[in-house]
Amino acid sequence: MKQAGKKDVSEFFLPELCAPPALLMLILLAELLVLVLVLSEPMTHGFNWVRLGLTSLFVQWIVLLSAALLCALRPWLARLRAGLAGALCCAQVVGLTLLGTAVTDYFQLGGTPAADVEVNRYLRHALIGLIMSGLLLRYFYLQSQWRRQQQAELRARLEALQARIKPHFLFNSLNSIASLVVIDPLKAEQAVLDLSDLFRASLSRPGNLVSWRDEVELAKRYLSIEQYRLGERLQLDWGIESVPDDLPIPQLTLQPLLENALIHGIAPLVEGGVVSVQASYTGGEFILCISNPYDEALSTRASGGTQQALANIGARLAALFGPRATLSVDRRDGRHFTCLRYPCARLTQESSAI
Repeated sequence: MKQAGKKDVSEFFLPELCAPPALLMLILLAELLVLVLVLSEPMTHGFNWVRLGLTSLFVQWIVLLSAALLCALRPWLARLRAGLAGALCCAQVVGLTLLGTAVTDYFQLGGTPAADVEVNRYLRHALIGLIMSGLLLRYFYLQSQWRRQQQAELRARLEALQARIKPHFLFNSLNSIASLVVIDPLKAEQAVLDLSDLFRASLSRPGNLVSWRDEVELAKRYLSIEQYRLGERLQLDWGIESVPDDLPIPQLTLQPLLENALIHGIAPLVEGGVVSVQASYTGGEFILCISNPYDEALSTRASGGTQQALANIGARLAALFGPRATLSVDRRDGRHFTCLRYPCARLTQESSAI
């Protein structure tokens, strides 16, 4: 129940008005409103700076008190329907506006107006408070709906990308296991168990960010299957000691890159070769490079979907980490290099887009 409550609050259209960015926006909007109100009055003796100061003080107090009260009531308001919650928010702002007007009248901060003028002032302040709060709440609601739509589109995109990975990944693993059945049934049985763990990961929720430690463990299970088939032809060079174990990485990122390295780099060569995995985390940026021997004449005849796998990984990185995430391919000195990098400001984070 507690987790559900948190989820409801996080999805509520009214943002955290106590947060510094929201408070700054409210203060600036309030000051803009004050300027409009003062400029709308007739000026017989030049600009009335005293009027500007008093109006600014009045409006800012109303805005700050409203923000504090709405921030305190936000968990309760989040349980209500959006329309009812919005109406209560507007009523609270109007109520505080009328209360502030009454306080200024009690202490005669605005002089001693006539009775009819006083009533009109209350109505005017209430109407201004209602219009401004209604417009601002409408903006918050539309922004919330737009954010939900963006998240839904991102989720659908990630699901499509994940669905493309599953058949390609499964078929290649089954081919590796099939070659073990006759040679070594016991190893084939262990390979099936490793495959079950791998396929369970491929069925996970799209967009999952897992720890670097778990991603490496999953990749090593895949490599153990291929090691049974390739034997001494497959040699591995790991250089990942500097990467924190809890650094977040999209699930099934390392395994497809290793799969491409084996299919297009190791399998075509009779003598095999070394697959190098080098990773680092410095300055808030994660860099991963996988290299393998490359013979263009032999590699073009190897089966597999290198371009599809790389396109999927690149699309997932861009969707989860933004435009600063990159995936590059390079060939030099008889080796093929696939490198990815993306900003990662904190560890053990979850994807904010999902």
